[in-house]
Amino acid sequence: MKKLGLTLFSLLISCSFFAQQLGDFQKLEKENKNTFQLKTSGADVKVEFCTPSIVRFRTSWDGEFKENEPYMVVHYDWDQVQVQQKETPNKLTFQTHQLNVEIQKSPFQILIYDKQGNLLTADAVSAQETVAATYGATKKLQADEHFFGFGERMDVLDRRGKEVTLNVGRGLGKPHIIGAYNVLEANYAPVPFFMSTKGYGIFYHTAYPSTWDMGKSNPETYSFSSEDSELDYYFIYGPNLPKILDGYTSITGKSPMLPKFAMGLHVGTYSGGTWGHEEETSANYPVALVEKFRKYQIPVDVLHLDSTWRMFGENGGSGATTFEWRETFQNTEKMFDSLYALNLNAVGLHVRPRFDNGKKLRLLDEAREAGYVYPEPNNSGEFVNFFDEDAVDWWWENGAMRVAEQGAMFFKTDEGSAFGRKANESNKTGPQGQEIKSLHNLFPVAYAKAPYEKYQAYNKMRGMNHTREGYAGIQRYPFIWAGDWPSEWQYFEPVIKAGLNIGMSGVGYWSHNMGGFEHVADPELYIRWCQFGFFSPIAHLFGMEHPNYKEPWNYGEEAQRIFKQYDDLRYSLIPYIYSTAYENHTTGMPLMRALVIAYQDDPNVYEITDQYLFGDSMLICPVITKGAKTRTVYLPEGNWTNYWTGEQFEGKQYLNVLCPIEEMPIFIKGGAIIPTQEVVQYVGEKDIETITLDIYPDGKSSFTMYDDDGKSLDYQKGKYALTTIEVNDENDKVEVTIQPAEGNYKLGDRTYQIRLHGSYSTAKSNGKSLEIQQKENVSTVSILSNSKKKNSISFSK
Repeated sequence: MKKLGLTLFSLLISCSFFAQQLGDFQKLEKENKNTFQLKTSGADVKVEFCTPSIVRFRTSWDGEFKENEPYMVVHYDWDQVQVQQKETPNKLTFQTHQLNVEIQKSPFQILIYDKQGNLLTADAVSAQETVAATYGATKKLQADEHFFGFGERMDVLDRRGKEVTLNVGRGLGKPHIIGAYNVLEANYAPVPFFMSTKGYGIFYHTAYPSTWDMGKSNPETYSFSSEDSELDYYFIYGPNLPKILDGYTSITGKSPMLPKFAMGLHVGTYSGGTWGHEEETSANYPVALVEKFRKYQIPVDVLHLDSTWRMFGENGGSGATTFEWRETFQNTEKMFDSLYALNLNAVGLHVRPRFDNGKKLRLLDEAREAGYVYPEPNNSGEFVNFFDEDAVDWWWENGAMRVAEQGAMFFKTDEGSAFGRKANESNKTGPQGQEIKSLHNLFPVAYAKAPYEKYQAYNKMRGMNHTREGYAGIQRYPFIWAGDWPSEWQYFEPVIKAGLNIGMSGVGYWSHNMGGFEHVADPELYIRWCQFGFFSPIAHLFGMEHPNYKEPWNYGEEAQRIFKQYDDLRYSLIPYIYSTAYENHTTGMPLMRALVIAYQDDPNVYEITDQYLFGDSMLICPVITKGAKTRTVYLPEGNWTNYWTGEQFEGKQYLNVLCPIEEMPIFIKGGAIIPTQEVVQYVGEKDIETITLDIYPDGKSSFTMYDDDGKSLDYQKGKYALTTIEVNDENDKVEVTIQPAEGNYKLGDRTYQIRLHGSYSTAKSNGKSLEIQQKENVSTVSILSNSKKKNSISFSK
C-alpha cells in the first residue's frame, strides 16, 4: 500500500481522443461469477450484477480495466446473483428477480426495466461516447423525472434541467470574500451520485472532476462525463429513495456509529483570539468558556479549539500545521485536565493537511527528508501524503501524538480542498500535474480517514472526525460541516439546502456553524439559526467574530434563554436521535431528510428547501425570514400534529402558522413514537432509568429504540439491544406493545412513561388497571418494564 496515490490513478488518456461511440455488439467474451464481459466494435464492456438490484457497468476503449480502489468504494466482493441470460439476433437480456437488463446489439445500447416492464433508464442514441477528451454516458430523460443528490450543494435540490460540475472546492476565480460565499460555486463535498424519482440511482465511480447535464442542453436526455478514460458507473434500483440510498451506501460504505455523546452539543472556540487577535488566546479561555456553560446549565459534550491554538509556521503561515502550541498557551496538559474535569466527553483540535516548521519542531524539514510529503518539484512538497500508510504513521507519531498524549481526542481536518489548488491563507498551490486530477477529490477522504482511524485506535473507542471537504465515501469518516458561511440572512437557507442535499448523497452526519461563522449576527438570526442547528444531525456552535464567538450570552438574555430551551430539547431527544443514528448506520437513511425521500411521488416537495424530516416523525420548519410572525408550511400526505399547540391537521395542504421568536414550527407525523429522556448536562451524567414515549396514534406504527454502551466498537459484534414499540390505533382503542429487547447488550429493567396524545379514560396492562393522568389532551401512564418480556398496555376512550 506504500505510496498508493502515486500509482493507483495514473492518467490513461491523451487529448488526441475524439468522438468515438461503442459501435455494435460483437460477442459475449466471457462470464465469471456475476460478471459478463462483452466485446463491441469500439470497446470492451463489463456488466457485473452486484445484487439483484445493483448493476455495475464498465467500459474501456483500450482493453484495460483499472484495479479496484479503496477510497470511494469498499465493497467489491459480492455474493452470487442468480442471472438468467438470453440472446436473440437483436439483443441480449440479463434478468434478475428485480431487473431486466436489455442490450440492443446495433447500435450497442443499454436499457433497464423493472419486473413489471416499466422502463427505468435507457442509453440515448449517442450513448457512452468520448467527446473532446472526455468520456461519459448519455441517457434518455423521462417525462416527470427529477434528480436529487450530487453532494453538499447550496444552490438547488431538484437538478432536472440544470448542469453542474463536481470537483471539491469552495469556488474558483473569485477573491476569498466572494468565492467562499458563492452558493453557486461552493463544492465542499460533491458526490457523483443521484437518485431519480423514477426509482433508480446512478453512482459514477470516478475521482475525476465530472460534469452532469441533467437536461439543460437537451430536454430529452441527461449525461455525465469526465476525463476518466474508463467509464465506470453503478445502476441502483429502489424503487423508493431509501432503498436507493441503502444500495449506494452498501457500495461506498455505511456511516459508523458515533459515540453517543456526539449527539449532544459541540462547541468550537478560538481560545480568545481569532485572526488578528492571536495574542489574546490562552489555555484559560476554553476552561472559562465551559465553566460558563456549566454555570448557566446549558448542556454541552464536545469542544474543539480552532486555528489559533497552534504556532503558525515559517513556511505555510496559518495554512499549515506545526503541532506547536502558541506561546500564549501555558500548561496545556492542565487545560485538558480541567476541561475533562468539567465533564466534557471529548476535546479536539483544528489542523491543516500541510506540515510546517515551528520554532522548536522542524516537522516539514524532517518529513521532506524522509519522503513523507506528497512529491513536488525540488523537494518542495508540504502536504502530508495521506495516500501513503507509512507517511500517515509518521505524521501520527511525530505530529499528532504530541497533542493526543496531552488530551486531544479528535481533529477538525480543514482545507482538504487545498491539495492541487490554491489554499486559503496561503499562496501555496499544492501538487500539480495530470495525476492530481484523479487525486484531488480523493485527498479529503484519505485526509479524514487518517485521524479518524488513528484516534479510534489510540482512544480505544469509536472514532470521531470533524471535516469540511469530502467526496464519495466520506460518510465512513464523519462528520461533515458546511463551511464558513457568514451570519447573514441570505446564507441561512442555502446552508439548509446543503444539509438536505448531502443527506441525499449518503452522508447522514452533517453540521454547520450555528448562527453563522463570520460577522456578529443579528440576534434574531442567531436565534433562528440555532433553532435549526439543534435539529441538525450534529449540533455545532462556532463563530470567528471577535469577541462574541457565537456564545449565547453574548447575544442577549432572550437569545440565551431560547438557546438553552432548544439545547435542553435536543438532549431530551437523545434516545430518538441515537436510534435514528443506528438507522443511518444500517440503511444509509440520513438523520436530516429532504421531504422527497419520504414522499417521492409528491411534486409539491421537490423544491421545498426550508422544511425537512428530522428522523422519521418530526417535520422541522426553520424560520428563514427576518421579522416573520408567521410562515407557510406544507404538510405532506398523512395526519400531522402541531408540536407546540397540539392542533391536528390532515396532510396534502399548505398552512400559515404562527412562529413567535421562541417557536420554530414543528409538526409530528401521525403514528409517531418518540422516545425521550430527562435533560442531562452531558451524556453519561447519570443512568437513564425512565424513557418517555410520546405517542401520536394513527393506525398501526412502530419504532425501534437502539441501546448500546455508547462508546466502544462492540456494537460491530452485535453487542446492542433493539426494543421495538408497536402501536395499534383502532375503534377508539389503542394498544401499545413493548417487545422484548433483542441483541447481546444487557439492558436492565426500565420505567416507561407513556404519553398518549389524545383523551383516554382507562388504561390496563395485563388485565390490571393503571392510573392514568390527563393533561391538555395527553393521557399518561407509567409502567416498569422487564426488558426480557413483552409488555402490552391498552387504552380506551
